Order: sequence, then structure tokens, then C-alpha cells
Amino acid sequence: MEKETYKPDVIVETAGLSKKDWLNYRRLGIGGSDAAAVLGVSPFATARDLYYDKLNIVSFEEDGDWVKKRIGHLLEDLVAEIFKVKTGFEIYQIHKMFRHPKHTFMLADVDYFITLPNGETAILEIKTTNYNAKDHWWQDGREVIPVNYEIQGRHYMCVMNLNHVYYCCLYGNSEDEVCIRHVERDTAYEEELIALEGNFWNNHVLKKEPPPYTEDGTLILNSVKNHFGPCDASAPQVELKFQLLSYIKRFTELQAQKKIADGKSKDIEKEMKRLQGFIVAEMGTSCKAVCSNGGESFTVTYNSSRKPTVAKDDLLRLQMRHPDIYSEYVTFTESRRFYVKRAQENAA
Repeated sequence: MEKETYKPDVIVETAGLSKKDWLNYRRLGIGGSDAAAVLGVSPFATARDLYYDKLNIVSFEEDGDWVKKRIGHLLEDLVAEIFKVKTGFEIYQIHKMFRHPKHTFMLADVDYFITLPNGETAILEIKTTNYNAKDHWWQDGREVIPVNYEIQGRHYMCVMNLNHVYYCCLYGNSEDEVCIRHVERDTAYEEELIALEGNFWNNHVLKKEPPPYTEDGTLILNSVKNHFGPCDASAPQVELKFQLLSYIKRFTELQAQKKIADGKSKDIEKEMKRLQGFIVAEMGTSCKAVCSNGGESFTVTYNSSRKPTVAKDDLLRLQMRHPDIYSEYVTFTESRRFYVKRAQENAA
């Protein structure tokens, strides 16, 4: 794909924009931080989480840790200043949300822009992480960019029609504890990105057809929980689609293998959780389901277990403020046990 000559459209000035209004504008398309979820490689969410967010069914934020997000926001200007000192490049901000003029589902809200020595404009993405997670920026001794951040940068280059993205990630408390990376535009990659994002937007969001789950099992289960909420013991039994029978059979096979393969249990558990996610996504709030086809029949139960507990923060408040009335601070957490058993075979 040859580089086109275009300028991005401006959707809105973001300076002074409320968080609520900003999120509403973000729902007009796919932002850079959304792109990895569309491609199924986000470490934080599934494509269906993003779908629910765009339709304002269930809100989604990339990372639910409010302290981590607040730290990242507070340190943004500092990390940008470190990048400026390290590279000597001039940096600046444009408080606007942009949109691709042709592929109007592609949005960009860029951290910083750079004026390179040759006069060319580039993008600067600011990141923060902890010391233990800095290894995500290296692979086998080579400098790399975490895949979700690379996709974000390539999305921005496409929207803004720019050729370079720089990343500066602070992982410590000194100017030397930063990772600085650079990636150049790849139009072939970009063409595929446009196609995948276009499919997500046009065939799922606009048609209100949820995308299939393809991600890690833990992400799928979290997505299902966020969407449906707690289970309902009074909900009727679900008759699962017979296409899920292969997932159920494979789950039982892995269940059996797991008992005799302790050394491989982690890999088995990972695959079991993924299969469990596909099945639970079809069950919704129901605690019981059946699946039958060709004389084979399975019953699936996903019951909840609730017990009283006191959250750490509530416990601290209890100790500080009301040491004599602990019951006021008791909350209930829910866990659900997933179990599959083979039903008695039909008589010949």
C-alpha cells in the first residue's frame, strides 16, 4: 500500500473536556489503545469487552488499577521531559482528538508530538511500568516494544499519516531507568490493521453482533463476569449449542489428563480455562446447561459459592473507625465452580 497524502480530521478539542464527554467521543470509533483488543492480543481485555464499551453496554478501561493509572497520568509530563533531555528532540502537545479522513472508524488521541531534526513530525507515546515488568521491553537480549503498544503506535501513524513513533517508558525513579524505543511505519502492516479494525467496527459494532471470543481463558471469564454479573440460581437450565460439544469433550479429556500429568498441569489448565470461557460465555447467568448430539449428552454446572469476607480497606476502616461493629463492613464475594460430567449414554 503506497503512502497516501492526507491530513486527519479533528473531531473535538480535548482541552477542558470532561472525562464523560471524552469517553463518549471515544465511542465514535476505535482508538489507539483499543486496537490490540480488536486484534485479540490485548493483555487487559477481549474484543467483546471493547464491543460492549463502544455500545455503552458495559464500560471498559484498559487497566482497572486506579492507582497505576493515576501514577501514569501524574508522571506523563516528567517522562516526556526525560525523553526530551535524553534525545534533544523538541516535543509538544496538541489537545485534539483526530480521525482518519477515509477510514472514519479510526481515532487518535496522541500523547505528544516530536519535531525531528529534519523537520519531520513524529509521535511520542509515554508509558510507565514497574521494575519487574521492564523485561517486557526486551526479548532474548534484544530491545522490543510490547505488542499491544506497537499496535497502538501503528494505529496512530495510520490516522495521523506520520512515519515514526517513539516510546519512552519509565520503570524506575531515575532518568536512566527508562526504555526508549522507535518504530517506523509499515504500510503492509497498516493495510491489515485497517481491514481488521474495519471488520470489527462495520460487522460487529454497527451491526450489533458481538465478536467471538478468541483470547486467553482468564480474559474470557473476566469478560463474561463483567457483562453478566453474579449468577442467578433461579435461572433456567441452558440448552447449549451442539457445536460446543467438542469443547466439552475436550475439556473432559484434559480433565482426565490433568490427573496424570502434573508436570504439564499449567499448560493443561490454561487450555481448560479457555474452553471453559467459551462454554460459560453461552451460559450467561445460568448455573446449569446441557449439550447433546448424536447420542452423546453432557451436563454442565457452574454453581456459585458465597462466603462472608471483609476487604482489606474495609477492615482497616473498621479498625480505625468502628472497632466494635465489624458486621457493618462485611461484604460477600462470589466464586463459581465449573464442573462437567458425562451423562449416562442413551440406551441402544
